[in-house]
Amino acid sequence: MPQHTPLRPICANCDGFPTVTITTGTRTPDGQRQTIAANCPACHGTGHTTTRTARAHTRIGA
Repeated sequence: MPQHTPLRPICANCDGFPTVTITTGTRTPDGQRQTIAANCPACHGTGHTTTRTARAHTRIGA
């Protein structure tokens, strides 16, 4: 039987695209573009947010 995973809310800041690659405008010695990866600061690169009750339970239980 398939396992059902609970739905996690998608991050409102990145709309589920938590990591992007940005070109810096420079090129490497072999001619490729220099890129850097940037993570969403709100969800820390997960693409999902935690609900307010889940945060409260982790704080109380910790």
